[in-house]
Amino acid sequence: MASINGRTALVTGATGGLAKAIATAMAREGATVVVVGRTEARAKEAVRNIRAAVPDAILEPLACDLSNQASILSAAEEFLSRHDELHVLVNAAGVFRKERHVTADGLELTFATNVMGYFLLTNLLLDALKRGASRDQGHPSRIVNIASKYSGGPSVTKIDFDDLQTAEGSYSYLRSTPPTMLGRVLLTQEFAERLRGSNVVVNAVHPGLVKNTGLLQDVGGPFRWVTNTFGKTAEKAADTAVWLATSPEAAAVTGKLWAKRKELSTPGMGSDTDARKRLWEECVRLSKIL
Repeated sequence: MASINGRTALVTGATGGLAKAIATAMAREGATVVVVGRTEARAKEAVRNIRAAVPDAILEPLACDLSNQASILSAAEEFLSRHDELHVLVNAAGVFRKERHVTADGLELTFATNVMGYFLLTNLLLDALKRGASRDQGHPSRIVNIASKYSGGPSVTKIDFDDLQTAEGSYSYLRSTPPTMLGRVLLTQEFAERLRGSNVVVNAVHPGLVKNTGLLQDVGGPFRWVTNTFGKTAEKAADTAVWLATSPEAAAVTGKLWAKRKELSTPGMGSDTDARKRLWEECVRLSKIL
């Protein structure tokens, strides 16, 4: 692992589970870590918890509700008021919802958080990422998107562009969530293409099942039981994300999906150039802040 002393990392969803484990590992390696939580209170609590594990950690709390575009804009502006450069962005916040909710922006909550949140925050921080990379060509800035290999059959290896908001038919997290994981992979590919030559690399990670994740608190049931029974600890699940964010070996790769430090294939729509461009265009259309 390369030294990241003096470098700045921002981790969303870092109040618990996988993202907090990633933030803790980055702090242990010497980065200044901006710990993003949905509220200021939760972000500050996460900072206290991480500091208990890493007493000399350099941490900053930052409030951001990734389902709310005004909150995303406010958080980005707050970060940029304190930092000219960003070296690592880990997009790890996400939701599973048993019932359909609509955000203040008129978007279905799962899509708003899991796809639009990644798209908007990354775009707002791109200039800082480019500045962080441009002064040290040997150390690119890195974007790591927590995603999934979206396996399970044709129904979850495609995005229904005619129903991005899961408004038609009966709603369930099994219908709403898997397409957002594919969406994260497609956005990873599109960001990578748009950032070629900028010394900013972008990759996605399939962490697998993670024990005791707060993500499944709302849905419960058998899926939560299986995850808690057979899943990895958050610390083990964080390994590939931290490797992509820090290692010399991952400095030159971009636009890929990874698990256990190995590249995964992106079947179905995950290899469709037109689909990734269309998703980008839909995100632009639905944005109120770009």
